[in-house]
Amino acid sequence: MTAAIASETGTYWQWQDHQIYYVRAGEPDSARPPLLLIHGFGASTDHWCKNIAALSRDFEVWAIDLLGFGRSAKPNIRYSGSLWRDQLHDFVQQVIGRPAVLAGNSLGGYASLCVAAQRSQSVAGVVLLNSAGPFSEDTAKAKPNALQQAIANMSRTLLLQPLPSWLLFQYVRQRSMIRRTLKQVYLDHSAITDQLVENIYRPSCDPGAAQVFASVFKSPQGETLDALLGQMSCPLLMLWGEGDPWINTRDRGAKFRQHYPQLKEVYLQAGHCPHDEVPDQVNHLIQQWVFESLAL
Repeated sequence: MTAAIASETGTYWQWQDHQIYYVRAGEPDSARPPLLLIHGFGASTDHWCKNIAALSRDFEVWAIDLLGFGRSAKPNIRYSGSLWRDQLHDFVQQVIGRPAVLAGNSLGGYASLCVAAQRSQSVAGVVLLNSAGPFSEDTAKAKPNALQQAIANMSRTLLLQPLPSWLLFQYVRQRSMIRRTLKQVYLDHSAITDQLVENIYRPSCDPGAAQVFASVFKSPQGETLDALLGQMSCPLLMLWGEGDPWINTRDRGAKFRQHYPQLKEVYLQAGHCPHDEVPDQVNHLIQQWVFESLAL
């Protein structure tokens, strides 16, 4: 393990020759597991700004930028759930030093499940907030016919060529497009501040950000959610922003219960990012669940 390097508001950890950014708050407590907060696609540790201070009153809290996002390095490599699984596992083992509760939103939720299923020694429990990832039955039902498949393959090949991919990235990373997307996925538009838009826009200006964007969409699909749940045994809390336009939360909740019936779930009046839209409710639910399920 390479020594951490301090920055203005957080710290950098060297992982596989890449700089990984994280923040830490609160004090260790042997009776309570630490919390590790993991952002979604295009976001960063900044997206947990309404959660870290509140949760750190009761827990040691860590938040990390996945490789390719936020203030972490953006190398031109293949990105996948297994890459982030190994990053998070090594971070818990080398930096935190004991099993943590992983709380992940969207892509961060999928990465958390990968760790819990395949690197279980690092995980005391999992909190999923509108987790990404497919179930095997979804991919089977969505199988297109030959013509649809040919058109999809052609479109994907075109968009993933360097120039079209770069142009698409330049379009979607505009502040106006970020704000428009946030208005689609947040029920409470008052939560969409200039600072939130800037926090998402800023990392997109980093060298390598466009290549990360292309690589994530080029990567082959990883393990399905049902396969991961079948390998998992730790406590699981599901927090659903019920107004998420990208996810049929009730349908997905039923599938999670089918494959992992011992979970606990709560539906909230929020969109895709409930931790940022209704942070007080999310903070309370996480605190209450950890106290009831995991605290000594």
